[in-house]
Amino acid sequence: MDLFYYRYIGNLDRQTTEQSIGELFAKFGAIKRCKLITEHGGNDPYGFVEYAEKNSAARALDAMNGYSFGSRAIKVNWATNSSMRKDTNHYHIFVGDLSPDIDTTLLRSAFNQFGHVSDARVVKDSATGKPRGYGFVSYQFKHEAENAMQSMNGAWLGGRNIRTNWATRKPGATTNRQNSDSSSTKSLNYDEIYLQTAVYNCTVYVGNLSAGTTEETLRRIFIPFGPIADIRVFPDKNYAFIRYMSHDHATNAIVVIHGTAVEGSQVKCSWGKEANDPILAQQVNLIKLIST
Repeated sequence: MDLFYYRYIGNLDRQTTEQSIGELFAKFGAIKRCKLITEHGGNDPYGFVEYAEKNSAARALDAMNGYSFGSRAIKVNWATNSSMRKDTNHYHIFVGDLSPDIDTTLLRSAFNQFGHVSDARVVKDSATGKPRGYGFVSYQFKHEAENAMQSMNGAWLGGRNIRTNWATRKPGATTNRQNSDSSSTKSLNYDEIYLQTAVYNCTVYVGNLSAGTTEETLRRIFIPFGPIADIRVFPDKNYAFIRYMSHDHATNAIVVIHGTAVEGSQVKCSWGKEANDPILAQQVNLIKLIST
């Protein structure tokens, strides 16, 4: 089976057409397919570009994320197809305390010395477009990721000492919890999580909380990923819902916090929705949309 390489394109002007998107992204390499998706209800359009080569997709990410197109600074990110879920178990590193001067290209360059970087991403605020001070770096091989994480933790980059850690529970590690199921320990992939629900869903479900976990504790743990609009804790059921201001921030929180210990309990994170919100109740499968 051939692997197809997609780009998710968001924050598009409502005058955007498939032709204009195709022409804009074609300069980075051969495009196999371009699709623009326009939803009802006044939501902005978004699209996908499928490249023939992964290198072309990587160049598009580095050059086009934040690029001014029409009246907007567009957002470009990896997108995945459900048929790609057998790709590889890459090893993802969280990189924190980044200088505002560090972009995706500089981050990738700093970590390339330890092996081929399969993906690098500096997370930006969706409202301002400014870096949020952290990012992610991925390697295909475990020894390269371990070497990079150990060597770069505390390293001087862009005028700051950065910090590194596994972006999820360390791949291949086992758990001592007898009652943990496979879903609570599975390493998560940013791209798959991002596309599991509609881009307007910003709510994170946090389950398996220990008794007595407070809103203040959850806010302290989840606030580094972006502004939080609301936190609802259900102590009698040991779970909570955390609503962010953007889908990006919620995705990062799910990927990083899922499977980690919060006050001694290994929590489970996934997408949630508020029952009284008719928009979030209409979650869509983005993969099905781009396949039609």
